[in-house]
Amino acid sequence: MTKLLIISLLIIALLVVLAWTGQKSVHHEIMVDASPEEVWSVLMDADRYEEWNPVMKLLDGDLKEGNQVKYQFTQDENNISKISSTVKQMVSQQLLNQQGGVPLIIIFDHQYILTPLGEGTRLTIHEEYRGIYVNFWNPAPVQAAYQRLNQAIKTRTESLYIQEDESNY
Repeated sequence: MTKLLIISLLIIALLVVLAWTGQKSVHHEIMVDASPEEVWSVLMDADRYEEWNPVMKLLDGDLKEGNQVKYQFTQDENNISKISSTVKQMVSQQLLNQQGGVPLIIIFDHQYILTPLGEGTRLTIHEEYRGIYVNFWNPAPVQAAYQRLNQAIKTRTESLYIQEDESNY
C-alpha cells in the first residue's frame, strides 16, 4: 500500500511540476496605415470575419467583456478546431483580451493590442500558454496563423479606410 501511495504522490508531483513549468508564447506585430479607431472597427466587426479573415470565424457569442465566445480557428488547411474563450477585458481602440483552455492541461491568454504610432497603428497579437501539454507542444504553427491574421486585419483595414479617404477627394 505504501508503494502505491508513493508512486501516486510522485505522479501527482510530476504533473504539478509539468503544469507549473509549461509556459510558451506567440507574438506578432504589424504596422497598419490606419488609426486605432479604424483597426478596432474591423476587429470588432466579427459578423464580417468570413469576408476577409482566414484564421478566425466567430461561431457563437458577442465580443463584449464577460461574454463567452466560440471560434473556428484555422491554424492551417489541415488543422481546424473550435475554441471557446471568455472576453476578459476590452479597452476600446486599445485592447481585446480573451482567455480559455482546459485548466492544468493548456490555458491561453490572448491579446490584441493596438498602439497609435504617428498616423498609423501597431497591431500586436500576443498569446501566453500554460499547462502540462505546453511542455510537449510546438507553437510555431499558431505563430504563423497569427501572422496571417495580422496581415489580413491590415489588408482589410487599409482597403476599407484608404478607399474611403480617396473617395473624399
